[in-house]
Amino acid sequence: QVQLVESGGGLVQAGGSLRLSCVASGHTFSGYNMAWFRQGPGKEREFVAGVSWGGSRTYSGDSVKGRFTISRDIAKNTVLLQMNSLKPEDTAIYYCAASDGTCSGSGCYVRSLMDYWGKGTLVTVSS
Repeated sequence: QVQLVESGGGLVQAGGSLRLSCVASGHTFSGYNMAWFRQGPGKEREFVAGVSWGGSRTYSGDSVKGRFTISRDIAKNTVLLQMNSLKPEDTAIYYCAASDGTCSGSGCYVRSLMDYWGKGTLVTVSS
């Protein structure tokens, strides 16, 4: 069992930056692929960014490429999401998720393959 706790959300003006953190506990963190998803008002939950279990491969959703960066610190059981050049359409609840690290490639970062979820942190971007 893996517990995931997100933090770092808040209110920011368009063009600003935020850094989200996800701390994992309860199991061997290094064996899991990690990802961030988000769900905006009235929208489906969508993939934002993912990082492989070893940290060597990262993936980003089309809407955030070039603006958001995911990273992980295995020693600290932490996954970070650095968000720059924020836009009002980035407003959403951001969720941290973990999946079995035996899956490899971009196709592993879909909702149905995530085994564990955090409760989310709200990001609001004002125009």
